[in-house]
Amino acid sequence: MQRRHFLQASTAAALTSTTTLGLAQGGAAWPDAKPIRIVVPFTPGGTTDMVARLIGNELGKQLGQSVIVENKPGAGTTIGVDYVAKQSADGYTFVCVANSFTANKTLVKNLPYDTTKDLQPVALMGLSEHVLATHPSSGLKNLADLKKAALAKPDTLTYASFGNGTSAHLSGALLCQMMGVEMVHVPYKGQGPALTDLLGSQVSVMFGNWSEFRGHIESGKLVALGMATSQRSRFAPNVPTLAEQGMVLESNSWQGLLAPAGTPDAIIQRINAEVNKALASPKVIEVFAKSGVVSKAGSVAQFTGFVGSEMAKYADIIRRANITMG
Repeated sequence: MQRRHFLQASTAAALTSTTTLGLAQGGAAWPDAKPIRIVVPFTPGGTTDMVARLIGNELGKQLGQSVIVENKPGAGTTIGVDYVAKQSADGYTFVCVANSFTANKTLVKNLPYDTTKDLQPVALMGLSEHVLATHPSSGLKNLADLKKAALAKPDTLTYASFGNGTSAHLSGALLCQMMGVEMVHVPYKGQGPALTDLLGSQVSVMFGNWSEFRGHIESGKLVALGMATSQRSRFAPNVPTLAEQGMVLESNSWQGLLAPAGTPDAIIQRINAEVNKALASPKVIEVFAKSGVVSKAGSVAQFTGFVGSEMAKYADIIRRANITMG
């Protein structure tokens, strides 16, 4: 038994250490002279775009091949995801998705692709923890204050989000469900404009990436009501979690790679191994630390399970809150 396990491990190591993979496609090797593309279904400049470019750069060096990142935003990420779902399953096109990919399965009635049949998980890369924040003028200091205020004035308080169907939207809906209150959702086209209005006290509360909120919280321009993490964040050790205040609610923004269904498993496993290697590189560790992104190295099977659990989680939130989109 030990010898068989050793041979299996040795074979896997040999596979991931080679610079090319011989595939049963006319004897072609991968990666060949053809560039590898990573499609980002968001506009440039956001966390998902940053993670895709950072990891893509490392993959290019590790594979000795050009890795090009292309932004194809629109329609709640479905344009970019659909584009990749319809590409050749040859290992040269991937898509970097976030939470919205798993939410859209339930949220969007007529998706142009089949979420579970047309794409396959490759690797989870990073995760940005969320903080629930408010403007100082609200007078709110913690979760109990928020619940009291929301119960006193139903449908008066508002919660902002990056847009319909985003993690901030669905986490806000879940927050209302768990507290038994009604707040009005105010969607924005991205975290930037939503944060601007929160800083201007135009909205009551918002879930957002700790890295973008940290400076405003530390300067007193915003008040942290709690971190949406299971335990105290290493990036915000002095901020109590929502769980500490009696509400187990985790909210974050994650980034992961998918490939068109049918991509050879050897390539899927190789890219997964190379992503894990990239996540351990000094450059990625440095940038992630500065950006407040948690590295999420793991296997293809682990990411596949994660995607499934995220779909189930968001489906439950969407149905209970009766959230609909075209």
